[in-house]
Amino acid sequence: MIKKVIYATTSSPFKARLFNNKNVLITGGGTGLGKQMAKTYLALGANVTIASRKEEVLKNTCSELGGNRINYHILDLKQSESVASFVDNLENLPDIVINNSAGNFICPSENLSYNGWNSIIDIVLKGTTDLTLSLGKKMIKESHTASFINISTTYATTGSGYVVPSAIAKAGCDNLTKSLAAEWGKYGLRFNSIAPGPIYTEGAFSRLDPTGEFVKNVGNVLPLGRLGEQEELANLVCFISSDHMSWMTGQLINLDGGETVGNSGEFNFLNKFKPEDWLKLKSKM
Repeated sequence: MIKKVIYATTSSPFKARLFNNKNVLITGGGTGLGKQMAKTYLALGANVTIASRKEEVLKNTCSELGGNRINYHILDLKQSESVASFVDNLENLPDIVINNSAGNFICPSENLSYNGWNSIIDIVLKGTTDLTLSLGKKMIKESHTASFINISTTYATTGSGYVVPSAIAKAGCDNLTKSLAAEWGKYGLRFNSIAPGPIYTEGAFSRLDPTGEFVKNVGNVLPLGRLGEQEELANLVCFISSDHMSWMTGQLINLDGGETVGNSGEFNFLNKFKPEDWLKLKSKM
């Protein structure tokens, strides 16, 4: 049985104008988690730019979220020319950059084509690196401070079969976070990674849980017994990217309902023990 939390979207833990006059860039901001982050930043006073390849999706999201503080740009992270053009044509450098764009699907590694491997690595690792370096170099030149957040995944640290290109690419992005945090902190640039556990979005779950088996068994997989809520991730991203956390950099943070620690402890399987199982075990000790 999945525990469902009804998230109070009408309330917020933050001040209403926390990001007033701040410019936020979110890649892949037209759908799913990126769209929720855009919505949350807008509600807190930010000017938001969302960027991806699909113009129709971006247009619809801007129309849905409304107002004059959200706009979009076409950006193909697989093409370095697109990244360079995008950065050159930005009217204002962002104060907050959310590297959220991703590509992923489940497949046995021996069945992946050359293009299958490289498509994901080009979007996630090369694309994130190209955009981060292009923006960062321009920020350094113009003495502009900013906070970068890379949306990672828990298996970037642990590894995982059947999503190997994604695991490789996200691990590289996590290393980018730590390396640039060490090197570019002197320029007032912060870098952190957040690794969400399973949070339902239609696009991701259609590719990564096509049979619905994971959702069906989530109570047995996650210590907290439920999927995460999109708003919970958006709140953490906002908190870490805010000026209230201006001393945090180089950190990799799991927001996963205990998934990583729950699956790693040798004796965590004992969580499934019933009282009678403990009695039997006690009688043998």
